[in-house]
Amino acid sequence: MFIIGYKGFNKNFTNRYGDKFEIGKVYHADGEIKWGSQGNGFHLCSNIEDCFRYVDPDNSIMTEVLGFGKMKKYDDEYYGYYDMYVAEYLRIIRVISREDIIDMMLHTYLERRERFIRNFNLTDEELELFKGVEYYGQNSDKGSKRKQLKKY
Repeated sequence: MFIIGYKGFNKNFTNRYGDKFEIGKVYHADGEIKWGSQGNGFHLCSNIEDCFRYVDPDNSIMTEVLGFGKMKKYDDEYYGYYDMYVAEYLRIIRVISREDIIDMMLHTYLERRERFIRNFNLTDEELELFKGVEYYGQNSDKGSKRKQLKKY
């Protein structure tokens, strides 16, 4: 099984435990794969805005990642967070810029945009971009086309 998702790192490309990461390398977690702060493996989210529940967007590097091997899925229905995973293997594909993140959120559906706006520290100018965005994202009259990230 594999999942292409998103993961946040500290500005120096370390995780909360001080482990250093690099783009393109494959990382492996030994032992049983478990979700949570006391778990084991590499955490990632299918939706980039869900990462901001765990990392401060102003002090983080956001990445597109590939999680694979043994995996466990976690959904937090109480707070509305879904499709979060912990994986045995992780490969960092690329860094995602702030501009790319905002563009992605301008082209997604309302519930995801609301979660993003609530958890991301937008400037006044950036927040203005979201005013008047239709229910299904920009240009929803054209079939709600979401900008796709380039593949690795």
